[in-house]
Amino acid sequence: MSEPLILRVARWAREIPDAPAYTFVDYADSAEGARHTLTWAGADLRARALAVRLREVARPGERAAILAPQGLDYVVAMLATMYARVIAVPLFAPDLPGHADRLVRAYCDADPVCVLTTTPALEGVRAFIDGQAAPRPKAIVAVDTVSDLLADEWEPEPIGLGDLAYLQYTSGSTRAPAGVEISHGNVTANAEQLWEAFRATPRTSTAALWLPLFHDMGLIAIIAAPIVGGNQAVFMDPVAFVMHPVRWLRLLSAYDDVFTGGPNFAYEYTASRVTEAEKATLDLSGVTVMLNGAEPLRGSTIHRFSEAFASCGLRPEAHTPGYGLAEATVFVTAMDRDLPVRVTAFDRDALTAGRAVPITGPVAGAGQAPAGRVSELVSCGVPTGQDVAVVAEDGTARPDGEVGEVWVRGPNVARAYWRDEERTAETFGNVLAGTEGTWLRTGDLGVIHGGELYITGRIKDLIIVDGRNHYPQDVEVTAQEAEAAIRRDHVAAFSVPGEETERLVVVAERSRKAEGRDPAEVEANVRAAVARNHDLRLHDFVLVEAGAVPRTSSGKIARRACARAYLDGVFGTARGIVAEGAGA
Repeated sequence: MSEPLILRVARWAREIPDAPAYTFVDYADSAEGARHTLTWAGADLRARALAVRLREVARPGERAAILAPQGLDYVVAMLATMYARVIAVPLFAPDLPGHADRLVRAYCDADPVCVLTTTPALEGVRAFIDGQAAPRPKAIVAVDTVSDLLADEWEPEPIGLGDLAYLQYTSGSTRAPAGVEISHGNVTANAEQLWEAFRATPRTSTAALWLPLFHDMGLIAIIAAPIVGGNQAVFMDPVAFVMHPVRWLRLLSAYDDVFTGGPNFAYEYTASRVTEAEKATLDLSGVTVMLNGAEPLRGSTIHRFSEAFASCGLRPEAHTPGYGLAEATVFVTAMDRDLPVRVTAFDRDALTAGRAVPITGPVAGAGQAPAGRVSELVSCGVPTGQDVAVVAEDGTARPDGEVGEVWVRGPNVARAYWRDEERTAETFGNVLAGTEGTWLRTGDLGVIHGGELYITGRIKDLIIVDGRNHYPQDVEVTAQEAEAAIRRDHVAAFSVPGEETERLVVVAERSRKAEGRDPAEVEANVRAAVARNHDLRLHDFVLVEAGAVPRTSSGKIARRACARAYLDGVFGTARGIVAEGAGA
């Protein structure tokens, strides 16, 4: 890592000016998708022109919020802020449904001096800003109206690896969104780490994704990583994927050496929605990497997806589980792209007691836990260009096979949260006994087994009943497997206050198969399964309509938000809650 990543854009503009850099496939007005492409020369030209405009309204170190829809203008906005040494705040257009509160919090916290948007989104952005208590920005710039001729006025300034590149606002699955300070050095390192882990071929491999650009995984995989080797990124709007998931697979079918990625729910959703007739049109033999991350991994989902698309030429090894978080820019670990997915069944009681005791050993992609009290975990592989440790509460490293908090150290680890000294002190700058440098506390529990990282859960999501720890995802899997009336991966398990101990609650979305079912029978089946598999008494079970269980912007189940909604009576009257507002 000798220079900031953004400087390579200018390099590719000189060396391969006419090669495609970014292609946005727009399904808004075309069922087949209209392709709009920026070459490397075009991307560099537009970014420099916008950087000139930015310098008129923002000084280096000030913030520019990107409130724009998915598309090439968003890419140009990110590149321009990096050129201008202005701190980008990648957000989204105010009309994106379901995330209004997060947008308000992040925007007001960042307090930008400038807003970058597009002409179609301009009216909505102005209305949004008028409704905020934060100071008005100096300017609202429609990226698509900036003349390319301004690029002639560009005068480059030195960009340091320590300079802040952008604020990555976390999805807030456990608390309010916080802006992670990502430096030019962080984004450069993480893009290179991801590229190395994927073993991508410069100028040959293609990235094809639907992830939102404001999300850490989308930003790095679509915008940053292709810059490492001068490769092309092809992407679409997440809404286009949700409406017709086969569009994602058609993008992949168009290339011989292509990598992609998404959260676990996307693979589950795609496997359930793509028809046999649609599969007949697909050729997935060119897919080298399908990164699965951003939320808890399910062995059953990976197995189901691999089986569903084996006839399309998809290699089982292409599915690549990984682990990451915004505080490490995004990418931390992944399985080797040529190794099969490794799913291991552990003794559940031993695991909740802090020990990883395998029952059957690796079950490569089988996706079926043996009968009994087991937790089936998917290996997240090994780190690339960074260090990972599993740490005890006293700050000492746990040996392999023992559960602890996952800590990370490397050039991709951010230095702080924006304007939040307390959270910064909790998370960054930690000292691990017997090592040099500082470490990031992830808040995730994990274990090293067979030299690979397995994530067991979130510290703050642990359910503690009668002094025993229970991982919520284990209870959620039990509930959804007990009843066909429950939507897969749309279940939240959490605890609420009781008189003497915490009480277990499960909120689940009803599936199409719930039609005509007796809710009491569904509840009885879930209660019996939870009691049998976990020795837990279910305090309350709530079956809700599709879409009612809250999720973060990255698709994770927001358990604490669900608990708050339960306590507030959003799902009906909460049963026997003692401590008002606690347990959320």
